[in-house]
Amino acid sequence: MVNDKEKELEKELDKEMKKEVETFEENIIEEEKKECGCKGHDEEKGSCCCEKEEKNTEEEIGKLKAEVEDWKQAYLRKQADFQNFTKRKEKEMEELRKFASEKIVTKLLDGVDNLERAISASEATKDFDGLVKGVDMILGQLKGIMETEGVEPIKVEGKYNPLYHHAVMVEDNPEFEDDTIILELQKGYTMKGKVIRPAMVKVSKRG
Repeated sequence: MVNDKEKELEKELDKEMKKEVETFEENIIEEEKKECGCKGHDEEKGSCCCEKEEKNTEEEIGKLKAEVEDWKQAYLRKQADFQNFTKRKEKEMEELRKFASEKIVTKLLDGVDNLERAISASEATKDFDGLVKGVDMILGQLKGIMETEGVEPIKVEGKYNPLYHHAVMVEDNPEFEDDTIILELQKGYTMKGKVIRPAMVKVSKRG
């Protein structure tokens, strides 16, 4: 793909270079006509008697070609540098996406360790009340981690809101108005204001 682009670019540059050279030659010849009035300028190239001026013209054309070639090579180098920069940034972004959750997972590992220790201790001592207390402490630890990451539970009191709630059950209950949340079936959460999981709820609907 890059080689094709380079070939197309070289073709365009060659066209521009030829056009510049031709324009330059025409301008030089016109100037020579005005200065010396030599009829040879109207004939084939080389028939002009002004050999010194013709030599200078060829030297100027050579310089112009060299300048255009230098410009073309510089442009190709810049293009290659930019492509390498783009590939490097794409690789860095891919690595960032791959390990974006590393920070939060590392924090959760402490909770997993504590839970495993609590289970092991309760199996050895048969103290299941202690296990419940340990699990409750670990749950508080996990919730604290979630709060530091901007995760908050969605409130389910009052009216049903499809932006935050997912109605999975409907109940005809005269004690509630239409579209009132009767029961929370699963907690929902937002992260820094964005809904990452809507709350699953039961909603009232009067027949």
